[in-house]
Amino acid sequence: MILLWLFLHGLLVNMNLVDPLPLTQEINNGESESSVVSPEIENEDFRKAQEYINQYYGDVPSVKRMGNPIEEKIRAMQEFFDLNVTGKIDAETMKIISKPRCGVPDVQRFSHFPSKPKWQKNTLTYRIINYTPDMSTSDVNYAISRALKLWRDVTPLDFQQVYSGEADIMISFGSKVHGDFFAFDGPNGILAHAFAPSDGIGGDAHFDEDEAWTLTSRGANLFLVAAHEFGHSLGLEHSKDTTALMYPTTSLDTLINPAQYKLSADDIAGIQALYGARDSNVLKPKPNPTRPPNKPKPKPTLPPIKPVPQPKPTRTPTIPSMPQKCDQNLEFDAVTRMRRDLLFFKDGIFWRKSSRLPDVETISINAVWPNLERVDAAYEVPQRDIVYLFKGRQYWATAGFRMLWGYPRDISEFGFPSSVKKIDAAMYLEDEKKVIFFVGDKYWSYDRSRFKMDSKSPRKMKEKFPGIPKNVGSAFKNYSYLYFSDGPNQLEYNPRRQRVLRTFPNNHWLKCD
Repeated sequence: MILLWLFLHGLLVNMNLVDPLPLTQEINNGESESSVVSPEIENEDFRKAQEYINQYYGDVPSVKRMGNPIEEKIRAMQEFFDLNVTGKIDAETMKIISKPRCGVPDVQRFSHFPSKPKWQKNTLTYRIINYTPDMSTSDVNYAISRALKLWRDVTPLDFQQVYSGEADIMISFGSKVHGDFFAFDGPNGILAHAFAPSDGIGGDAHFDEDEAWTLTSRGANLFLVAAHEFGHSLGLEHSKDTTALMYPTTSLDTLINPAQYKLSADDIAGIQALYGARDSNVLKPKPNPTRPPNKPKPKPTLPPIKPVPQPKPTRTPTIPSMPQKCDQNLEFDAVTRMRRDLLFFKDGIFWRKSSRLPDVETISINAVWPNLERVDAAYEVPQRDIVYLFKGRQYWATAGFRMLWGYPRDISEFGFPSSVKKIDAAMYLEDEKKVIFFVGDKYWSYDRSRFKMDSKSPRKMKEKFPGIPKNVGSAFKNYSYLYFSDGPNQLEYNPRRQRVLRTFPNNHWLKCD
């Protein structure tokens, strides 16, 4: 029993969750609620504030002997978040309390756990024990590795993934009571928590499975939350700097590009105070060679070249306007399914129509795939969870919103001759295991079971798709029907009967009726 008590006590200290006197008990010991609560705060909000102050500011010491201890905790919280320091729960304070956040208590500026625990080695192992069903395995792996890379780039630390046994950082998803004495609270509250470096549970990171985890702008961004928690796993506590990754609260439904995200100066100062900076191994520049003595400096034999003045532009270049999804003349560049969602590409953006959410999202192509400015054609191979994207004679493969390594490649790998400069549209027919490419008034059939273009390709459109005009702008399969873009119109096609069933505007897909 003594050993168990010592373990739990040490665990609470590492988590900084010591709370010797609950908020309600402090109030009941001679203080009225009205002294710390503004009149506009309802009882339900007050109970939420009680839990919040207990969890994140429970160990704030009393400075004044005759002071109100709960008021001091509220003041500490308001000071941390740069609020108006009143010592009362007011509307401004409730806005912060209602934000999604990390489950580790708050301190100020970059800060470390008590006694500054840190890893005593430079290569740390990590293991993902289980995966959230909200994301594919590959996307979870990508988010975790990218999050760790943020800290690797600015410290001497390296991270190695292992797939069995005990790792330094054990990563798991769980809901409510999940085995560490610090239960989660359901959606949109505590997103995750992590433990300071030490043996056993030290360094481990836990994520609330009740959140909607994602790498897109819908839900809790796993990359961003994981990067924050790994800061705790390495020894950092919360920062007061609102620009820092280690700031305790975050916003949901935020689109982040992991490849472009950078740590703030405060984050870097905090972690390097523990581990130092990474050796950049930059070679020092060689000194300029000195001239031999008694040799005059050579004079230039040619006059300096004067720059040729550039002609002034005759008119100011125009910036293309953002495509409007409800434009009656809207034409799609490409359409594809991706994990039960539909993506509609136009110029530098795409609209994402979710199978689970009511709204249609507008997303910048460059924000998700930085090297891809537009898309000419696209198709999904659902069995492999891969979408292929085409632009000109190049193509890319992406798993979710993570571009796979080794791309772009040339479409000659499919068997296209040099005369084909771009793909107009593409679709994958699962039953036939064929990818159909549309180029002008012809289609090409690629056999995925043999990874070879059919010998009779290309063929006239009317041979397989009678009634479909040439030069289609996009093509995709949705359940049992095929859909083709003909200018601003969409043709619904029954492949068994080989006929067009109906025609409707492209923007019908984007909820513009």
